[in-house]
Order: sequence, then structure tokens, then C-alpha cells
Amino acid sequence: MVDGKWTFEVGGRKKGFAQIADLPDSYVVSDGVSVGRGNRIPLWLFGFLY
Repeated sequence: MVDGKWTFEVGGRKKGFAQIADLPDSYVVSDGVSVGRGNRIPLWLFGFLY
């Protein structure tokens, strides 16, 4: 959880939304994905924050 608002669940390409399905402002951060869609964010994009 970041700033008490956003929840990020980190996992592989097949990581699902089951663990965060009922949480508002939640996202899946996936490794092995080049383009995000919906609430799925590619893990490599977090490298730009460093």
C-alpha cells in the first residue's frame, strides 16, 4: 500500500486480481508484460521511478 491509498500486488505474467478484487485503487504489477491494460501495470515501468 502506498500513501494509504493505492494497493499494488506484484506477480508474474499470469498473476490474477483475486487477492485485490474488492479493494479500491488496486493494481497488479506484472513481470513479463510489455504493455499494461486496465489495472495491470508492467513491472519495468517502476524502473523509471528510481
